[in-house]
Amino acid sequence: MGVGAGVFVETIVDMVLNYIWIAFFLIAFTVAVATFALTGDAQVFKQIIDATFSASKMAVMDIALPLVGVMTLWLGLMNIGEKAGAIRVLSKIVGPFFHKLFPEIPPGHPATGQLLLNFSANMLGLDNAATPMGLKAMESMQQLNPKKDTASNAQIMFLAINTSGLTIIPIAILAQRAILGAANPTDVFVPLLIATYCSTLGGIIYVSIRQKINLFNKTVLLWIGGLTAAIALLMWYCTCLSPEELARFSNLAGNGILLLIITAFIAGGLYKRINVYDAFIEGAKDGFKTTIKIIPYLVAMLVGIAVFRASGAMGYLIDGLAWVFGAMGLNTDFVGALPTAFMKPLSGSGAKAMMIEAMTTYGPDSFVGRLSCLFQGAADTTFYIIALYFGSVGIRKTRYAVQAGLIADLIGVVAAILVAYVFFH
Repeated sequence: MGVGAGVFVETIVDMVLNYIWIAFFLIAFTVAVATFALTGDAQVFKQIIDATFSASKMAVMDIALPLVGVMTLWLGLMNIGEKAGAIRVLSKIVGPFFHKLFPEIPPGHPATGQLLLNFSANMLGLDNAATPMGLKAMESMQQLNPKKDTASNAQIMFLAINTSGLTIIPIAILAQRAILGAANPTDVFVPLLIATYCSTLGGIIYVSIRQKINLFNKTVLLWIGGLTAAIALLMWYCTCLSPEELARFSNLAGNGILLLIITAFIAGGLYKRINVYDAFIEGAKDGFKTTIKIIPYLVAMLVGIAVFRASGAMGYLIDGLAWVFGAMGLNTDFVGALPTAFMKPLSGSGAKAMMIEAMTTYGPDSFVGRLSCLFQGAADTTFYIIALYFGSVGIRKTRYAVQAGLIADLIGVVAAILVAYVFFH
């Protein structure tokens, strides 16, 4: 990615976060002053200041430090999987399907392999590997693009799938749940798979309609129809279970699938004759670095959110949303998790902070705490991804890429709410 593209991305993201962060403090101050003027309660100012200290301490001591161990473990395991060829295996499985979604890319073009590697790495949660592959894929597609300043059909489809956040292994979410004391950190695993699949499917269908891609092609129909039928069957089966049976099933499926993946990575490394232990150590070294990098972001966002909540502003916002949805005759238990959904398209670190704050406030095993995890995993940072990938090749006219990303996000949010009511309510 060139210097100009990097500046472009940083400017957009920094501008969004800048205004959000400023708004937290200015709104909190305004609400606190109004509270004092109307009620004479001076404690609101102390509550806000206390919240800044407690939130900053929590960000480092309760979140970042325990996260070091978890990230070290999983980044080590992911490195084993990468060296064992997990990405290439996934690429071979999904390859025929993606060829139909990108008809403008000629057979055998380098962009095809780069696309598949990027999607496969994303599904495995290998963000560090996925981004360079994605940038290379965007560059290759740009070579086929006749209008260099305008997004091509292939590039828009690529962005729609990326912004939908399709992930098989939501490492960071499961790690945060474990750190915050969830009784069963993996109980969101199956619901997350369902929600993120719905988000991705929605993005693909919207872009396919805009690009007149034949969704009734045999290959496409088999993939979409088969996966949708499997998801529908899973949802039906879950609705037939009692709450105790559902909890047991979710526990077995979540932990079983993760254990199977870990075992497959290690077995694959043994089959490929790589030094599995050295591969683990090599990947694990990034665990500490990755965690240290996020500390400033965690402190900034958690303090901003804490001030916003301590002033009473968050309560007013949630009560207002609850009133609106209640007036529509809807159950409003999901409203407390909505701040995570609102933040996700704008900022990954901000949404992560919102998720942590929701689990801290309501409890990791509460309905709101679990739903905030689904919101975090059901979509991705739409505006950042679009700015990053389009900025890397100098595209200024994005056409309907933003709409596609936001539609996928919205579908993911709705799916997350529905799935949460099935599994956790």
